[in-house]
Amino acid sequence: MGEIEDAIERADRESFTRQPPKTLQGRINYLLKQMGTAKAVAAELGVTADSVNRYRRGARKNPPKDIAAKINDAVRARWQPQVRKRRQEQAATSGGITVETRARFGYTASVGTTDDGRFRRLTVHLPPAYAQRLFDARDAGANDQQMRGIIAEGFKEVYFQDGGGRAMGLSDVEINDIDYLDLDY
Repeated sequence: MGEIEDAIERADRESFTRQPPKTLQGRINYLLKQMGTAKAVAAELGVTADSVNRYRRGARKNPPKDIAAKINDAVRARWQPQVRKRRQEQAATSGGITVETRARFGYTASVGTTDDGRFRRLTVHLPPAYAQRLFDARDAGANDQQMRGIIAEGFKEVYFQDGGGRAMGLSDVEINDIDYLDLDY
């Protein structure tokens, strides 16, 4: 996963109205309920169906770290899909998306201006159209660089050009060397 996709996943987790099961047995039972069979859960986790049943019964309580991480990821990926979907639809139609980042921004500008990239810490609220484009790109399997491009376009329009009020000669904005990036919607 890329930085942008991770940020979307974090924002999705923050929208949970209830927390996912905390115990190993609770998580395995949830996955069994979602996927139907121990064999399907085992295929997802990369273990045997017998191991899944041992986790379910409590006969095995401490899976290896990599398996525990896969269990955690599988539960979070399936937890409250309707809540996530509703929040994303709201962001894409009316609410927009807030991007907070510290990264190096470079841009192409008119002759006679400085276009040297520099680190900036920005918190910018992007309009719903950018949220929709970002979610569509992620769903289409876009890579991190393509999603950065969408956010950079939003920053160009909203922050650098202030909605058309300044820096009209600015033609291209790039986000590089991301220290951190966080999304909220």
